Amino acid sequence: MPFPIDRHGWTPDPLNAECPSRKVIDLIADKWTILALSAIAGGAHRNGELMRRVGGVSQKALTRALRDLERNGLVSRVDHQEIPPRVEYRLTELGLSLMPLLGQLCEWAIANMDVIAVHAGGGDPRPALLRNG
Repeated sequence: MPFPIDRHGWTPDPLNAECPSRKVIDLIADKWTILALSAIAGGAHRNGELMRRVGGVSQKALTRALRDLERNGLVSRVDHQEIPPRVEYRLTELGLSLMPLLGQLCEWAIANMDVIAVHAGGGDPRPALLRNG
């Protein structure tokens, strides 16, 4: 994997534990982060919508992922200061720039889930409902 050379006297290298790119990888490699970003990609979404779209996520895990994404500039949070509360999340320009890569990752996961399930000894990766029909 090629890395940019001589960036202000040093070469970024994600394999080096001291490289700041490691924090970026830690952020975007989290399962709930990837799924939350994918769910938000279509526009502004409220928390309840995201909970329904991201199957299996707990409120705690979703909140943590959204806060991390907001803190790191990938997602913006808009509080409309209304009662009842209305808060929306949307991707920032930085978040949007990541979507082509995440889309490819999700496509790769779908294309290879059968092969990986066989290697892992899990057999058919489809939900039980689809296997029995």
